[in-house]
Amino acid sequence: MADDERKRLEEAKKAKQAEIDRKRAEVRKRMEEASKAKKAKKGFMTPDRKKKLRLLLRKKAAEELKKEQERKAAERRRIIEERCGKPKNIDDANEEQLKAICKQYYERMLLCESQKWDLEHEVRKRDYEISDLNSQVNDLRGKFVKPTLKKVSKYENKFAKLQKKAAEFNFRNQLKVVKKKEFTLEEEDKEKKPRTTRRV
Repeated sequence: MADDERKRLEEAKKAKQAEIDRKRAEVRKRMEEASKAKKAKKGFMTPDRKKKLRLLLRKKAAEELKKEQERKAAERRRIIEERCGKPKNIDDANEEQLKAICKQYYERMLLCESQKWDLEHEVRKRDYEISDLNSQVNDLRGKFVKPTLKKVSKYENKFAKLQKKAAEFNFRNQLKVVKKKEFTLEEEDKEKKPRTTRRV
């Protein structure tokens, strides 16, 4: 009997364990499906992939920038070499060779200056043509460039006009010259006369 009970207990334990395992498997399956659904919602670009893609793009951009800088530096060196020529060896040159080298450099400088002047003239000419064509286009469209107006205070203008009128209307010129004696009082006349005092 004790053996039967043990067997039943063991079978019950095994059944419970199997039930627990089955439930765990179900939970795992549901969790995996949920994670797959989340990934499907997010699409192809997961955060890890986005990070990797950003790093790759940065590396690619840095490489392209470096190549572009190297290309520009090589182009600059080539143009400088073309315009200035290769450096001459003046250490073992005698006086006549130095004069010849100086003459070559002088002729090259004149050539560069004349090319510079021609290019500047061409640029000015094209700027003038562009502005002329712009004005013609504006004339055809009926659009006119409004000139910029200066800001002027209206009060200053009125004040200036008043000052001008006051200058024209000079009060002193309008006054008549008056003789003093006509308007003097008798008292003032008496004051001017010497006083005589009587003694008693």
